[in-house]
Amino acid sequence: MIGSRPAKDALFDGFARVAASLGSGRRLEIVDVLAQAPRTVEDLAAAIGQSVANTSHHLRRMATDGLVVGERQGRQVQYRLASHHVRDLWRSVQGVAAEHHDGLEEKVVAYLGDRNEIMVLDREAALQRMQDPTTIVIDVRPLVEYEAGHLAGAVNVPPDQLEVLLPGLPGGDVVAYCRGRYCSYADQAVRLLVAVGRTAYRMEDGYHDWEFPAG
Repeated sequence: MIGSRPAKDALFDGFARVAASLGSGRRLEIVDVLAQAPRTVEDLAAAIGQSVANTSHHLRRMATDGLVVGERQGRQVQYRLASHHVRDLWRSVQGVAAEHHDGLEEKVVAYLGDRNEIMVLDREAALQRMQDPTTIVIDVRPLVEYEAGHLAGAVNVPPDQLEVLLPGLPGGDVVAYCRGRYCSYADQAVRLLVAVGRTAYRMEDGYHDWEFPAG
């Protein structure tokens, strides 16, 4: 019957199933990684610090709920987000948590350190800095993510090669970005550069925030 209580309950339970699928920090971290580039289960397991078995379990749940899609390529399965709406949902979760969740900022500082110690640029300030031809923009994400898409002219400095590649950057101010506001890679690069006397900034937004702004 149209408009019946059982039908409405079933509909809203369907919505709740999707929300519940994101009710795990590890699954949210999977979304964060897959928002950058498709990955195999082995790659994802390494990225989120979990076993392959645990990561596979999370992926099966997320696939059942329509959040991720697995595509076989040869002997491996590449996982990707089902659509950009999943990425946008993750952004919204972060925004609501930042605005309304008491104690989140303490967790941010515990993970990323005091960002008052580094210079952070919003979009407008970053654009102004990037107008200077001597400014170097670095993408501090793993190579697979850089190859999937990056800001024009950005130099890839993977997080596991910071201490090797940063000393070889040309002179000039450096603007660093990574996955997003709660990614540590760009912070680490900026702190290393400032420690050796370079002028360096962290871009507030990540690559996908920059290329595909919300709204």
